[in-house]
Amino acid sequence: MAEAALQTPVVILNAPQLAENIGAVARVMANFGLTELRMVNPRDGWPQERAWACASGADWPLNDAKLFTSVADAIADLKLVFATTARPRELQLPVLTPRAAAGELWQAAGEGLRTGLLFGGERAGLETADIALCQAVVTIPIDPKFRSLNLAQAVALNAYEWRTTALDAPPPAFREGAPPADGAALLGFYEHLERELDAAGFFHPPEKTPSMVQNLRSALGRARFTDQEVRTFRGVVTALSRGRGKVLEKLARKGPGEESA
Repeated sequence: MAEAALQTPVVILNAPQLAENIGAVARVMANFGLTELRMVNPRDGWPQERAWACASGADWPLNDAKLFTSVADAIADLKLVFATTARPRELQLPVLTPRAAAGELWQAAGEGLRTGLLFGGERAGLETADIALCQAVVTIPIDPKFRSLNLAQAVALNAYEWRTTALDAPPPAFREGAPPADGAALLGFYEHLERELDAAGFFHPPEKTPSMVQNLRSALGRARFTDQEVRTFRGVVTALSRGRGKVLEKLARKGPGEESA
């Protein structure tokens, strides 16, 4: 399959700080055939003239860049998203090299799926809660003696591996079965489940709620549920919550001091 027939991965920058780095990202995207840039809460707002100056003529990713207020919104329409970051200790997600990630992204693109690569800001990187919305982690095998890597360099390494895969790989294999659900459907399921678990008193002690939520999301995300599977599991959650309500209603009717049947 020709590269031009595929939808290339979306590049998502979470809280980028410097206009110069955003421009440099656009430049390497253009070098390797990536076109769609999304940004979540750029520190200094948008647009920024210095970004265009640093793009060295690679204006099209900047001209068409889309802004979002959260990572969840930025990936809502994507079927497969990888977080580019150091290995997260808190989450049990698959960890891929850029080359392995490019292979999976290529396969997904060949199936007509929209994909993305998520990058953190220059100073703080990615929050665990945002990584938990992704299906895998891409870790660049840099020398531990010096781990500092510029944002544009990180994008360039992943974009290069995509480009190499797109030029050299055989046509993606035909996918059997339905495609995975997109980010919006998954987030809706996660939030539905979490509301009912909270109502049932599952999140205890309260201070551990964020880490428990992140672990649940990363575990469920690894399954790569289809839309139908998401609907099925949401139906399961609804049935369980209604069943709990019926039990409580029955107990209330019995009144204090009455024995259960």
